[in-house]
Amino acid sequence: MKNLSLILNGVLAVAVIYLYILHFSGGSSAANNQSDVGGFLSSGPIPKIAYVNSDTLLANYEYFKDKQTELEGKATKLQAEYENRAKGLQNEINSFQRTAGQMTMNQARAVEEDLRKKQQNLLQYQQNLSSQMMEEENKVNEELYQNVSNYLEQYGKNKDLKIVLTYTKGSGVLYADDSLDITREILTALNEQYKNPATVEKDSVQADTTTAKK
Repeated sequence: MKNLSLILNGVLAVAVIYLYILHFSGGSSAANNQSDVGGFLSSGPIPKIAYVNSDTLLANYEYFKDKQTELEGKATKLQAEYENRAKGLQNEINSFQRTAGQMTMNQARAVEEDLRKKQQNLLQYQQNLSSQMMEEENKVNEELYQNVSNYLEQYGKNKDLKIVLTYTKGSGVLYADDSLDITREILTALNEQYKNPATVEKDSVQADTTTAKK
């Protein structure tokens, strides 16, 4: 699950960093305008910036928690299946070792060859399981990426934000004022979207309409 716990660093630092810094100094009215939207102060060419704590988001995003539990359960099941096969093969090897002395040379060679093929098949099975789990994790990563990215893009437009950064322990950001933290608001919206996607989509359309009228 390590790949899953790291995904938002890429999501929020690259594609989810919402960049609309195109005309910071365009127009004197924009340069002199000051507004406080959701605690984000904008004055002149200074862009409105916010940040999301990815650790908090991952720990409380219901979609991620459900998918993580689902993947862990599947991994446990596949591991049990592999261990059963490995145990069965080991029993065959032990049996051969006990009875090899009673076999002819040709019989022993035939059994050894069969066991060797089974060992190779078991190794291939293990590799297939690893690939399968990796594909499942990649799929969840992509969905997580899209969920957060799409919402933050719309949120950034509605709030007139220019940049949304990720802030977490060990990141390049050494300090960020709490007034710029939109984690809880984003988390609440994402969880609502996950539970009631139709409702959130309707609210988003209404927000777009309101913004367009201004």
